[in-house]
Amino acid sequence: MAFHRVALGEGADIKGFRRAVRGLAAAGAAPEEVLWTAGDAPSLFGGSTLPDGDTAPPLSLPRAVGELVEAVVCHREPERYALLHRLIWRVLHGERELLSHHSDPLVHRLALLHKAVRRDLHKMHAFLRFRDVPDPDGGERFVAFFEPDHFIVEAAAPFFVERFQSMVWSILTPVGSLHWDRHALTVGPPAAMPEGLGDDAVLAGWRRYYESTFNPARVNPTAMRAEMPKKYWANMPETASIPRMIQEAPARVRAMIEREAAAPIRRSPDKAVAAMATSRPATLADLNALIRRSPPLVPGATQAVLGEGPEGAAIAFVGEQPGDQEDIQGRPFVGPAGQLLTRAMAEAGIDRDAAYMTNAVKHFKFTPQGKRRIHQSPTAGEVKHYRWWLMEELRFVRPRLVVALGATAALTLTGRSVSVLRERGPAGFGDWNGFVTVHPSYLLRLPDGDGARDAYDAFLADLRRVRDLAEGLT
Repeated sequence: MAFHRVALGEGADIKGFRRAVRGLAAAGAAPEEVLWTAGDAPSLFGGSTLPDGDTAPPLSLPRAVGELVEAVVCHREPERYALLHRLIWRVLHGERELLSHHSDPLVHRLALLHKAVRRDLHKMHAFLRFRDVPDPDGGERFVAFFEPDHFIVEAAAPFFVERFQSMVWSILTPVGSLHWDRHALTVGPPAAMPEGLGDDAVLAGWRRYYESTFNPARVNPTAMRAEMPKKYWANMPETASIPRMIQEAPARVRAMIEREAAAPIRRSPDKAVAAMATSRPATLADLNALIRRSPPLVPGATQAVLGEGPEGAAIAFVGEQPGDQEDIQGRPFVGPAGQLLTRAMAEAGIDRDAAYMTNAVKHFKFTPQGKRRIHQSPTAGEVKHYRWWLMEELRFVRPRLVVALGATAALTLTGRSVSVLRERGPAGFGDWNGFVTVHPSYLLRLPDGDGARDAYDAFLADLRRVRDLAEGLT
């Protein structure tokens, strides 16, 4: 049996691994014929001669396999390259759906490595702290030191470049370094903790903010250590405050209870929101005027997006919240998900113009990412804040059937968490006949294929049942 030796660079040598795999595939080298090593001589192959990986034909692999490879090469596991080669070999030899077989020992082991790398990246994103240091040019410069468990430095770089584009910074770690000058990123060698990298005014402010948000009633040292292991504490300024805050927690809780006992009884959130009106709105137009004047609970929204459709509509569709296009145009269900819903309603024989379209939450909640506004799901508290508006809205519209599109709408209408895929179908929504189905955005997130087509067909079947139920109600 021919034997091949592949030597890759230190750390996460993704480029070297890809070249090697292409060469091995061109030679038909099976996993048991290959010995993988890292950090040896720069030549890719020792022993038998293999085709040059740079000139070998590219491999056709499922996207999920490529994403798994990019993550797992960052792990410290010495066998990672051999495991990945075995996976690729099996995929290229007919097991295209291998990653969906979660009970397969190889798939299970690689999934654990992938999970460990993702967790390490999360820790670096969450626990890295920049410190202001003197710059020889007289400008601002920030430096951070972090000790990752795996070779994740380059994989973490896009996160920090995107969030700190306007800063000049360096991230130093024992497995590599990153340097950003506001224009270009440079990857450097491993580095040690610099001397004199102490606290500064920025970190002092961060520590005061951390202390102000600390909730003594929910302190759980065991959970804190599980989420934020002590290995990270040395480089996080706020951790210096943790022992004192834990010690003071019981006294602070007692003080909170005493203050609460002496405070006047507060009204429920629903009643507090209703009291914003000097009197209960007499018409839907009055309600909409009140919503327009009220500040959004979630910041950043351009405007309140009101319901649309005739009063007395047989069917009212309730979604989660407006999206980017809805916020811009001021109309519900006009973005990609709304367009899909409109198409499906037409196929199911439901006239959109005759239906009432609205959302449980009236303002668009998002997080900015560059020039894009990325949808953020509302919290249970935000849903509860807006519930009064929806209940009043439905009181004026008087639909025969209310359709909850997705879990947030179902939560608002039932007052409890709903598993949409398990409970889809007819439901009771208090004073209204109800029906639960998926939100059209769920269908847009599904990858193309038979699964997506089946999900759309199931959604159409739900809408046809909605049409028939509404026609049978009086």
